[in-house]
Amino acid sequence: MALDCASVTSKQVIVWFVIVVCAAYHLVSVTACSAIYEHTIDDFCLTKFQMDMEALDQRLWCSWEDTLEMYGELTNCTYVIAIKMDCFWPNRLVDKFFIHVHRLYFKNCSLSGRLLQDPPNHILGPFILVPVLVTLLMTALVVWRSKRSEGIV
Repeated sequence: MALDCASVTSKQVIVWFVIVVCAAYHLVSVTACSAIYEHTIDDFCLTKFQMDMEALDQRLWCSWEDTLEMYGELTNCTYVIAIKMDCFWPNRLVDKFFIHVHRLYFKNCSLSGRLLQDPPNHILGPFILVPVLVTLLMTALVVWRSKRSEGIV
C-alpha cells in the first residue's frame, strides 16, 4: 500500500502544512512559557514577595490578615506575567512556584493559617462553667427528690 504522490491533492498538502505549523507554534510557545516564564516570575514576583515578607515580622508569617495583601499581589503578579507572555494561567509552573513559596514561608503554619491556641477565657469559661453547674444542679435535685419519698406513689 504505497502512497502515490500523484494522488495527493493540494488541499491535503495545505491541511498538513497548517497542522505542522500549528504544532510547531504550540511547541515553541509551551517551551518559551516554561523557560522564560519561570525565570520571569522568579525575578519579578518572588523577589518582591521576599522583600515584603522580610519586612514583616517572622512571627506574623502565619497570620492570614497580615500576609493576605502580599499573597494576593504575588498571585496577581504571576497572572499578569502569564497574560503578557501569552501563557496559560494557572499552569504547572505556577503550581510548582507556589509550592516552593509555601515551603519557604508557610511550612510551620497550621492548615487554618493560624497558630493553634486556646480561646480567650471569656469564651472558654462558659463552656466549662455551664456543664459543671448543670451537673451539680441535677445531682442536688436527685438527692432532694430521694429524701422526699413520702409523696411518691
